[in-house]
Amino acid sequence: MLLIIRSLILAIMLLLAFVFGGLYCLLRPRHRDNVYLFAQIFSWAAPVLGVKVVLRKPKASSNEPCIYLANHQNNFDLFTHTAAVPKGTVSLGKKSLAWIPLFGQIYWLSGNLLIDRKNRGRAFETMARAAQKIRDKCLSVWIFPEGTRSRGKGLLPFKAGAFHTAIDAGVAMVPVLASNQEHIKLNRWNNGVVIIEVMPPVATKGLAKSQVKELSDRIHAMMADKLAQLNQEAMALMAKKAV
Repeated sequence: MLLIIRSLILAIMLLLAFVFGGLYCLLRPRHRDNVYLFAQIFSWAAPVLGVKVVLRKPKASSNEPCIYLANHQNNFDLFTHTAAVPKGTVSLGKKSLAWIPLFGQIYWLSGNLLIDRKNRGRAFETMARAAQKIRDKCLSVWIFPEGTRSRGKGLLPFKAGAFHTAIDAGVAMVPVLASNQEHIKLNRWNNGVVIIEVMPPVATKGLAKSQVKELSDRIHAMMADKLAQLNQEAMALMAKKAV
């Protein structure tokens, strides 16, 4: 019964978000803050899932554009990670998203970038365009560097595109991590805690393209360590509440 009720509530919330958000985007298509608007709406669904999201950000946050690197676990990212999306940020998604009825069209209209991962040449063109947008429009880009859902398998290897783009644009990379979400079940009343932490920025200015792998490996190691810490902390918080 809980599964059915939650599914209905989520369906209604998403439908309303797409309808009213879509109309709003038609009034200001591809505006720099459209994605932030949708992110805030989607993050409101976390309590409906029975999840408490604990968001941690640096006290002194910079207004400089950057590339956010977020771990990608499952579809619940839509309701957890979105709490950390700031204004002036667009995301990078696979081109196939455009074919999803209603969602795909609004995803594009919001100002997000679509990448054709099957076509290497076009993929590089998209990443170059992302770097240009960062420089010209002072936009930040939200990227899932793993390129696919990890589904509880920890942090998967990173693809190089985000790192090439950061070096091209000369902007910092900001890791954003969500603790494990594989425990979330729609038919369970209390789905515990998900901790979202925005880590300090990693500078890329002065780096050469030949240093992409070193940069990627260094940030992957940092994020993997932090993810392990967040998972332990989230489990401890859930155990404490269960007592």
